[in-house]
Amino acid sequence: MGALTLCLAVTGCSEEKEQKPAVAKAERNPFDHSHDVQVTDVEKHKFEHDFAEQCVQRELRNSTDKAADEARWQEPCMCIATYLMKDLTADEAGKFITEHKNTQSLVIKFENAAYHCLQAKAQPQGPKLFGKP
Repeated sequence: MGALTLCLAVTGCSEEKEQKPAVAKAERNPFDHSHDVQVTDVEKHKFEHDFAEQCVQRELRNSTDKAADEARWQEPCMCIATYLMKDLTADEAGKFITEHKNTQSLVIKFENAAYHCLQAKAQPQGPKLFGKP
């Protein structure tokens, strides 16, 4: 009986140790860019204007009326560049500004920005045939 009491007392006392709370390991989120080097405002501004200019020049390559088309593309290209600038990483800005390269992530963001900026505009109405819309 005494041995049983002693066993219960020893196992009961072993729980008195101060246990450290279990710390969950923070898993790295590959889509979280908060740990990246921040892009400075000067780099963002330069990127915005350089990208908008490149966008306009790309649209003017096959244009027949360059003067009219340049004025028409200024606003949408600036909208796209501003939209891209919001999620710009230092790596993307550096490669675009210094090496004049478009990274794959920048191409994907461009397609999303182009959709956002160009769909926001009111589309011209289609032809009305025989009085029906």
